[in-house]
This record gives sequence, structure tokens and C-alpha cells, in this order.
Amino acid sequence: MARRRERTPRPPRMNRRTGALVALTAAVVVLYALLVPLQTVLSGTPLALSFLLGAALCGAPLLVSSRPRTAIIVFTGGAFVLPLLVEPGRAIQSPWPWSVPALLAFVLFVGVMSFVQGARLGALTLVIGALTSLTAPLLRPDMVATPASSGSATANLIVTTSVAAAMFLIAVLVAGRVRVAAELTREKEHSALEESRRALVEERTRIARELHDVVAHSMSVIQVQASTARYRIADLDTDAAAEFDDIAATARTSLTEMRRMLGVLRTEDQTAELSPQQGLDDVPALVDTMRRAGVEVGLVLEGIETAAAGPGVQIAAFRIVQEALSNAVRHAPGAGVTVRLHADADSLHIRVRNAAPPQPAEAHPGGYGLRGMRERAELLGGSLAAGPSADGGWTVDATLPLSSTTSPLAPSLAAGVEDKENP
Repeated sequence: MARRRERTPRPPRMNRRTGALVALTAAVVVLYALLVPLQTVLSGTPLALSFLLGAALCGAPLLVSSRPRTAIIVFTGGAFVLPLLVEPGRAIQSPWPWSVPALLAFVLFVGVMSFVQGARLGALTLVIGALTSLTAPLLRPDMVATPASSGSATANLIVTTSVAAAMFLIAVLVAGRVRVAAELTREKEHSALEESRRALVEERTRIARELHDVVAHSMSVIQVQASTARYRIADLDTDAAAEFDDIAATARTSLTEMRRMLGVLRTEDQTAELSPQQGLDDVPALVDTMRRAGVEVGLVLEGIETAAAGPGVQIAAFRIVQEALSNAVRHAPGAGVTVRLHADADSLHIRVRNAAPPQPAEAHPGGYGLRGMRERAELLGGSLAAGPSADGGWTVDATLPLSSTTSPLAPSLAAGVEDKENP
């Protein structure tokens, strides 16, 4: 039975902030559409003033996030003027001084202000709105001339203030809950990040321990055996003794590189060794080492002396040449190798080419050399290509930009190298 492909989760179409703004806008439009006709028909307010004052009352919540003080002024002005522009004959039978849409707009305004701007501005909005509504009976005594109208206005003020106060408490509690949830989310993300860092440190420590206990120990044994060969083996000729000395020197160099790597991996219990890394000036010495090992290597350097190559480019160039030579010796024993480094105004070009081996080499499992070389080149904004040539050999071509600003990761790489070179 065919395996069903898993659906990739779709990203949300809108975030919470956008959704809340859309909902608030919809509520404002609905309240405005209700307030204008009801205020005109039931209270006798002129239509033009109903449009204008209704826009002030209903539109104030939309200004809370960007201009809270302006929103308070606009709402207070509308809430103060609107109850005064009524006809007693019509309005005496309707809720006054707050009509139902105006009451809902007041509650919405207090809730939005408390949630977005905090309890202080929310309480200020509630108090200002309540005090403003109390001035309406003082300025329009005809609306509270009878006991029935007076009782109705008093009940209206009490209900409006109570509902707005309840909304204020709810908005403050919800805002606090949202802030706590956001803090918990940040703490979870921070804990997950720390956990990943701890796992990374543990993995690096394990790798460093394995390198120290296995590889470094074996290299130390090789170095000791090569160094003491002339004293342990009788009648050792001069060429063989020199070969053992070269093996010992290579082993010591490898141990130095190993100690530097261990210092980088195990930064929790020791500092990394601050010593210069190899660069373009060390390529001839690397080639000489390969020649002493019996490999026929040709070296061509063009424009290297005047090339303004940064530390990151120099280290990458040396490591690419080193790995390419190692691959040539491993996979094409006995074949001649040509190393060519050419620097122009912008880039450093590297070509390491070996001819076809005299005899077919033994098959080796695939490693990480080519991947490592390619990653070094791409990290600096360059490129690397490797593949067989027409005559049966193998060619590695790399281009590294001399300016380290071509890749956003290059400055950090160069900075780390400069720290190593400047203790």
C-alpha cells in the first residue's frame, strides 16, 4: 500500500495582533452603525452631529495602541457633548445620558485601553468617563426634572459605571495572563536553547575525549617510535634515519594541531592555544613535506606575494591544498601532482591536479574531505569544484574571494582567527 505523504503545516494566515485589530474594527463599525440612527431617532440629536460625535465615541478605541492620550481626549469630548444634544420629548423615554450603543462603546474603550496600555490608563479612562457622564444631569436639569426621569438617569449611570468597571477588571486580568504566558514562552525558549547548548558542549567534550584518548595517544606512540628508531635499530643508514626524523616531525606537527583542536572543543576547562594558523606562506613547506615523502609535486605561485588575503582566506586556502594533496596521495599513489595558486585583484584561484595513477588504486570508502573543502570555500563566499579529468586524473578547483565581506559569515571567521593570532 502506498505510503501517504505527510502534509506540511500551513503557516497561519494572520497573527494574533492582526486578528485582534480586525475584530476591534468590526466591533467599532457595528457600534457606529447602531449609534448614529438610534441617537438621531430616539434622542433627537441632529444627524450631522450624530455622525460626528458617534465617530468620536466609536473611533477612539482604534487610537488606543498608537495615541492613547488623543483617544482619551476624543472620547471624553464625544461623551461630554452627545448627552447634551437631545430633545427632552424624545429622549425622556430612552436611556440617558448613555444610550445602549454609547454604553457599549464606553465599555469597549475602557477594555481596550486597560488591555493595551495597562491598568493605570485604563483606570484613568474609567474615572474620566464616569465623571463626564455626571456632568450631563447638571447641565441638562430638564432631563431629570421628574422623579421617574431622575431615577432612570441614576440607574443608567450606575449600570454604565458598573459594567465599565467590570470590563476594566476583566481586561486587567486578561492582560496579566497574556503577559505571564508570554514570559513563560520566552522562558521555555530560553531553556530549550540552554539545553541545546549543553548537549552541544557534552558532545564536543565527548569528541575531545575520544580524540585525546585514541588519536592523540596513537600519534604520540608514532612520534616516540620514529624519534627513537635510530637508537633502537642497529646499522640504520642515513636515508632511513632521515625518513624516521621526517615521520617524527610530521607526528609532532599533528600533535600540535590535535592540541589546538582539543583546546577549541574543550573550552569549559581550558583556553584554546593561541598560536598562528597556517596560511599561504606555509604552502611551500607543505609541498616540501610531501616531496620528502616521495610524492612528485609541482608548485606554481602567481601573485601570492602581493595578494591582500585575510586570515580566513589564508587558512581556508592552506587547508584546501592540504586536503587535496592528501586525497591525491591516498587515491592516486605514484601519480604526479601539480599545485597552482593564482591571485588576481579580487580572488584567489587554487588548482590541485594529479595525473592518472600508474596502477589502479585500491577502493577507499567515501570520506568528508571534499565536503569539508567545499564548506570552507562557501563559508567565505567562494566556490569549489572537484572531479575526474579527461586523462584519468583528478582536479580540484577552488575560488576564494580576497575580500572577506562577500559572505556574512566570513567576518566572524576572520575575527576568530585574528583572536588566535593575537594573544
